Amino acid sequence: MSDRAQAGGLDVARQAGIPTQVLNDIADAGEWRSAIEGADAGLVVLAGFLKRVPEAVVRAWRGRIINIHPALLPRHGGPGMYGRRVHQAVLDSGEAESGATVHLVTEEYDQGPVLGQATVPVLPGDTADELAARVLAAEHRLLPAAVLAAAKAGRPVRFEVESSLAP
Repeated sequence: MSDRAQAGGLDVARQAGIPTQVLNDIADAGEWRSAIEGADAGLVVLAGFLKRVPEAVVRAWRGRIINIHPALLPRHGGPGMYGRRVHQAVLDSGEAESGATVHLVTEEYDQGPVLGQATVPVLPGDTADELAARVLAAEHRLLPAAVLAAAKAGRPVRFEVESSLAP
């Protein structure tokens, strides 16, 4: 399921024979519910979804919707904190590390319980784009680890990233 007809995740799913659906109106809770229920989904994985999930959807699947954020929450989260802005905020703060966070989705942006994190160093002279590339590599390892942990437990759970998965 996607809010855009052209998305890398859709291409991967289609190539694997996994059914896909594009939402026409991401604010329509009924459309979300129809798609999720039609897929008989027990877990909703938002891969960096930037829009607010309708409250009725969050309530109906509370504790079963996860998302990934390109920073170490709770720092550098919330409305407007996405993409290059997040990485620039990390650099501007002078922090020595950044990373990615998988969290449960709640009604508030980036406020759900943290399930797992992966860290990356902030290097001297880093640009937002250089930091973003390292964080993206961590995200590509972290989100599958979160889904695997949820599949093993039958629900989203806290998990640790194995050292072999660290960037």
